[in-house]
Amino acid sequence: MAAEGLSCVLKAFYKDFSLDVSFSVQAGELACIIGPSGCGKSTSLQLIAGLLPLHSGSLVLNGKDLSQTPVHQRQIAMVFQDYALFPHMSVEQNIAYPLKLRKLSKTKRAERINRLLSLVALEGYQKRRSQELSGGERQRVALARALASQPQLLLLDEPLSALDAKLRKHLREEIRRIHDETGITTIYVTHDQEEALSIADRIIVMNEGKVMQEGPGEAIYSNPANLFVATFMGEGNILPYSVIPKTLVKIGSFEPFVFKPQEGQHTIFFRPEEVSVQDDASLPLAEYLPHLKFKDAELVSCEFQGDHYRLTCSWEGHTIIAHASHRPIADHVTLGVRIKAVSEYLDGALMTK
Repeated sequence: MAAEGLSCVLKAFYKDFSLDVSFSVQAGELACIIGPSGCGKSTSLQLIAGLLPLHSGSLVLNGKDLSQTPVHQRQIAMVFQDYALFPHMSVEQNIAYPLKLRKLSKTKRAERINRLLSLVALEGYQKRRSQELSGGERQRVALARALASQPQLLLLDEPLSALDAKLRKHLREEIRRIHDETGITTIYVTHDQEEALSIADRIIVMNEGKVMQEGPGEAIYSNPANLFVATFMGEGNILPYSVIPKTLVKIGSFEPFVFKPQEGQHTIFFRPEEVSVQDDASLPLAEYLPHLKFKDAELVSCEFQGDHYRLTCSWEGHTIIAHASHRPIADHVTLGVRIKAVSEYLDGALMTK
């Protein structure tokens, strides 16, 4: 039986950039490709869609090799960053365009359009022109038009990047809902880490034309395979491994972290939310498991971020970012982080414990 979903090896070479990535997306998954500007996210989508030629590699969708298949025969739909609606057409005419190409009858087109408008919560918008729509409404019309052709694969290229933060949050929830209702295998390109973590079944992190790591969002955030992924997918603290003997607090006879420096750039990493903060010098750090303890760290800045305070601290020349539930009362604090929240990296690659 042919494998369902998408499996691809994409290789393309340009004057100032080369792309060499491989990844897979299971049937019915919503996968997010994320990475910095210029890493090859949109290029990957265009290679999959057939808008750019694949120099070498493979592209298999639901068991069928599409690497030499013309664009219009791939059964792939794409929503672009600027939505690319036809300005002279109404909403229903925009959605009907791919249906006309497939020569559906007028009755069936009307039924499909009404069903799609209901799906994207735009009932009653049939006669409106694209110029009369808000950015969020245009985005939903573009999504409905892409779904009209009943594609086997849907590609979304930063569809929410031009919208304000509150609307982006609402529409990403709508995209997830629509995905769950249709079950169409989807690849969503974004540069927004929160967006990717909130809606994706699988995240593919790219940098400089290569895949750095792929997997569920929880695994990528909690166990980043390298320091690029660790620092790109959220904030983190990177310190030299040599701080271990100065800060390690053992509990009983249990030794979870043995000081073994390695040749090369040996570092540790931990997230700001894993750091506990004690701002009262008369009290001990409330930690009863093996941990690292950074005494007398200077509070450099304190930013209120709604649900927490973001602290920037300086300890023996190292910067440590911590999240606290309240504003510290002192300008020097003690910081602690449990050993189980600390990861080791050697020359940027994760070391297994």
